[in-house]
Amino acid sequence: MSARSKARARALDILFEAEQRSVAASDAMQGRRDRTEQIINPYTVAIVDGVTAKQAQIDEILSTYSQGWTLERMPAVDRVILRIGVWELLYNDEVPDGVAVSEAVALARTMSTEESPTFVNGLLGRLQQLKPTLLA
Repeated sequence: MSARSKARARALDILFEAEQRSVAASDAMQGRRDRTEQIINPYTVAIVDGVTAKQAQIDEILSTYSQGWTLERMPAVDRVILRIGVWELLYNDEVPDGVAVSEAVALARTMSTEESPTFVNGLLGRLQQLKPTLLA
């Protein structure tokens, strides 16, 4: 697993924990640093900070384009995976679009339900097609 893949998985853990505990993601990240003395990869920090900064826009996009699924109805882990995927796809120019989608699908494959990779791939693939209009 690449360093960026590990960073994504760690960001997923932090963002998921923050949502489940109803705390700020920055507090969840600091808590991990305090409890474990682990060094958090700079890319993990970039993802957590980026998703947090753009969450309102990301959630609006997900709500608009996830046919038949409200954000509240999505499994929590899928919701966080999609937020990371949308942030990388739309707001992080360092990550190629195809990589953003495939990494999100890989997270869904290892961390969520059997149906989740297909759902994540379909939704992010659609957003990838619409990217020029979403950023206009």
